Amino acid sequence: MLYFWIKSLHIFFIAGWFAGLFYLPRIFVNLAMETDPAVNARLLLMSRKLYKFMTLIAVPALIFGLWLWLVLGVGKGEDGKSAMWIHAKLGIVLLLIGYHHACGSLLKKFERGVNTHSHKWYRWFNEVPTLLLLAAVYLAVAKPS
Repeated sequence: MLYFWIKSLHIFFIAGWFAGLFYLPRIFVNLAMETDPAVNARLLLMSRKLYKFMTLIAVPALIFGLWLWLVLGVGKGEDGKSAMWIHAKLGIVLLLIGYHHACGSLLKKFERGVNTHSHKWYRWFNEVPTLLLLAAVYLAVAKPS
């Protein structure tokens, strides 16, 4: 019973984290195109609040994921050793944490008015979490050797 609660909470917080990972770069697209100072200020406020929310919700997502792996043994084979798919999934999680951090760095550049990327670059940057989510879900569902 505990396993299902922990897994449900993990999925719930992951969904919230990814909502932010999908939306914040979309705001960056608009910030990169915006010339009106009032609209720019509003987009920056939205970005700050979203980044703070993303960071707060990522923590329990990661904690419940670690609980599943280290305490409840998700990702361990019959021999008790970690299966290869879980290592690949953990690699994806590290990439997502790096992406999250990169979003924070980009936000700071927007706040300082020193953005160097075009709105087209941000459109491509926005696709990264989609691809990483697809890979993580595949690994969690298929559990390839």
